[in-house]
Parts: sequence; C-alpha cells; structure tokens
Amino acid sequence: MSDKKNLVHDVAVTEIKSLAEDIKTCMFCTYKEGRLKSRPMSVQLADEDGNLWFLSSRHSDKNSEIQVDDEVELLFSGGAEKYLALHGTATISFDHEKIKELWNPIAKIWFTEGVDDPNISVIKFSFDDGYYWDTKHGHMVSMLKMVRSFVTGAREDDGVEGNLKRNGH
Repeated sequence: MSDKKNLVHDVAVTEIKSLAEDIKTCMFCTYKEGRLKSRPMSVQLADEDGNLWFLSSRHSDKNSEIQVDDEVELLFSGGAEKYLALHGTATISFDHEKIKELWNPIAKIWFTEGVDDPNISVIKFSFDDGYYWDTKHGHMVSMLKMVRSFVTGAREDDGVEGNLKRNGH
C-alpha cells in the first residue's frame, strides 16, 4: 500500500513544480457546455508560486473555452511512476515579455513567425487543489520491487500519494 501524505502551501507547490518539470506534458482540459475537452500541452514554466505557464494560439479553441469558463484540469502521467492531477483556473494574456521568457525554439513549429508571432498568447494556470502519486525510489527500484512482489506474492508498494491544496483546510 502507498504511503499517504497530503501536502499544503509551499510543500504542495514544491511537489507540483517537481512533477510538472519532470513530466512536462499534460492533458490540458477545459470545459465546454459542461463537457471536458482535452488536448496535450507542454508546460513552459513551473514557477515558484506553483503556477504553470503555457504558450497557446490566440485563436485556439482552448483560449475561447477559457474565456467562457476559466476552470481547468491538468492531468500528468509520467510512465508508471508519476501522476499529477490539478484543478484550478486559467488566465490568458498577451504579455510580450512573458512570451519571450517562455519562448523556446520548438515553439516555432506552431508559431512560424517566431517569438514575435502575433498569434501567441500565454496561459497562466493557478492550482486550487489536486492529487499526486510518485515513487519513493525511482524507476529501477520500483521495477525490482514489482518483480519481487510478482515472484514472492508479497505486496511491496514503493509509492507516496496524497491530496494537494494551495490553502490548508
């Protein structure tokens, strides 16, 4: 059985930052007419306050959906070792300084005019709460423990999981 460890405030932010930077790509889920709409997005920055930053097309469906309903879910999965699910709100801006800060050469695939492409927007995701699961010792130890569990029949879980909250209650 996994160890249960709920995290709040700065400790939750540290875990979110670690997992988001490690996994990088999430399913970015918006709501439209009460239904979840999901698409893969890469985190450009996980800041010290636990906010996650993305580059997005100004005219994308996700931007339109955020303008109607700013409630967003982010779902990360890093193989069989790491999971992160976050609930929060998203805001859209066109701050050119932030775009330059988040820019990387791969973004030119979507924004062909480069960092000055007028189609670029920035999405800032601020989490309210979430859930995480992570291994304690990394991939190799986890695999060895799973093999040993399979051979011996004894359950050896190497995970730690819990709820994440920006504010404690």
